[in-house]
Amino acid sequence: MRKLKLQVQITVDGYVARSDGGLDWMTFTPDETMFSAINALTDSSDTILLGRKMTQGFVNYWEDVVDNQPESPEHYFAVKMVQTPKVIFTKTLTAPVGRNTSLAKGDLVSEVTALKNKPGKDIIVYGGAGFVSSLLQEGLIDELNLFVNPVLIGKGMRIFDTLDSTRKLRLEKAIPFGNGETLLTYALL
Repeated sequence: MRKLKLQVQITVDGYVARSDGGLDWMTFTPDETMFSAINALTDSSDTILLGRKMTQGFVNYWEDVVDNQPESPEHYFAVKMVQTPKVIFTKTLTAPVGRNTSLAKGDLVSEVTALKNKPGKDIIVYGGAGFVSSLLQEGLIDELNLFVNPVLIGKGMRIFDTLDSTRKLRLEKAIPFGNGETLLTYALL
């Protein structure tokens, strides 16, 4: 069975975005070690899951880099993001958004379980916050990859507040980066 891996930028105080969705707090100035870690995680997966609210911004951003910014240092990664199949979980969209996307409109547990049972590499989820919270609540995420930013923002969107039971974790690795961020990878037990 394929694993579902979460990759998320998070503050030290546990927020994944400001209350309005803002990400201006991210200290994303990657070095080679960080690029290597991000690429390794991305390359271990062949499917991306997205919640509807995050989809438009995610798809538009990476497609713009591919189509209009060939000199960008993000171009190589952007090509991966555009070429990788993406499954958008939605109750309201009637058509896929962007390239290499499809819609999942059924029961969350059934849809994710079916994807995990298909052959292939692992599956990665980037967000949004409400979607990730639902995946965590249902026990569908197998691995947390938390890019902890050295910042406190005091309030905003969280992904762990809806958990109604204790979840045990095992630290798989901790990688500090030159920009002050640390990647913490945990297996959910």
